[in-house]
Amino acid sequence: MDFTISPRVEDFRARIARFVEDEILPVEADRANYDAHDNIAAGPLERLRQKARSEGLWCLQLKKETGGQELGRVGMAVCYEEMQRSIFGPVVFNSAAPDDGNMMVLEAAGTPEQKERWLAPIVAGQVRSSFAMTEPHPGGGSDPSMIGTTARRDGGGYVIDGQKWFITGAGDAQHFILVAKTSDDARKGLTAFLFDADQPGWSIRRRIPIMGPEEHGGHCELDFDGLEVGAENVLLNEGDGLKVTQMRLGVARLTHCMRWLGLSKKCVEIATEYAQRREGFGQKLIERESIRMMFGDLAMQIEMGRLLVMKAAWALDQGSFARKEVSMAKIHVANLLHRAADTAIQINGARGYSADTPLEWIYRYARQARLVDGADEVHKMVLERTLTAEGRDFWSWDVAQG
Repeated sequence: MDFTISPRVEDFRARIARFVEDEILPVEADRANYDAHDNIAAGPLERLRQKARSEGLWCLQLKKETGGQELGRVGMAVCYEEMQRSIFGPVVFNSAAPDDGNMMVLEAAGTPEQKERWLAPIVAGQVRSSFAMTEPHPGGGSDPSMIGTTARRDGGGYVIDGQKWFITGAGDAQHFILVAKTSDDARKGLTAFLFDADQPGWSIRRRIPIMGPEEHGGHCELDFDGLEVGAENVLLNEGDGLKVTQMRLGVARLTHCMRWLGLSKKCVEIATEYAQRREGFGQKLIERESIRMMFGDLAMQIEMGRLLVMKAAWALDQGSFARKEVSMAKIHVANLLHRAADTAIQINGARGYSADTPLEWIYRYARQARLVDGADEVHKMVLERTLTAEGRDFWSWDVAQG
């Protein structure tokens, strides 16, 4: 792959960098702008979103016809990393989970009518959305085949019963994508449905308290008791739920990594600034060999993550599913984020453990990275299966057609 980026992508990156520096970081620095769940409050967020829209920095991931900027996965990798210099960055540009992944899958899989009804309001920033798949034991988690929520045919539609949990953003979502079981077929037994928060037949049992700061709408436990969904609100076709899940999660896992790289770089930035001015025992922290080795190692680990993400993004742009590339990036970058936050806190000492910097926020947030969209162990199993199937070809190079 060619590691140069286009002038257009660089223009977006530079404008995003300026916007984050001038507009978002001052808001992040004032705790009065935070909500009760350690995210940006609704008022400051909407003001920033309006500015981002007016400057054309909105929905970079979508096609122009959908209301986006059509940057491709490589362009997204560059820009998402830049956005996440602020803990509030992605949501300002409408590039935060779960809306990010939901918009991309609706754009790819929705009918024109579904895009108008379900996608356009998310693109416009009028509503938020959620993806309801994960269930408590014995239901489906990393293994979608275990999903126990059922959807049975009833006249011209379906009736859905079951339970979901740890559903990100559900508390504030208006539009939902729900995966339910429609048959016992191992490959074609799941179906994806679209429903609105105002429909009867479902409820939020609780907003689950978690260790870290939360996305808007939290992580919720949902009950379904006779939710009726019309056949026109099936995404793709009955039995294509696994396909929808794979379409959504593959790219969504990688966009997480893009954003986490930005947070990792933010940790280095905060730690470097402190180490360059903090003195003790006759010298600045940055002059100590042990500290310099910490920074050198983080620099290398971040660059390794960027290369893994870029290769996966490039492969997706070439039309590949990039399963092994995405899994490798997900494992490495999730662990890197935790390591970067931990190292930066260690260098900052008590200051890093306090709320005077975003480091403690990032540290609490980072622990979930090794769990969301597939735990480390699941992705390592995927890699082992691929290695077993491909053998030495696992490491083969793509050859240009000439």
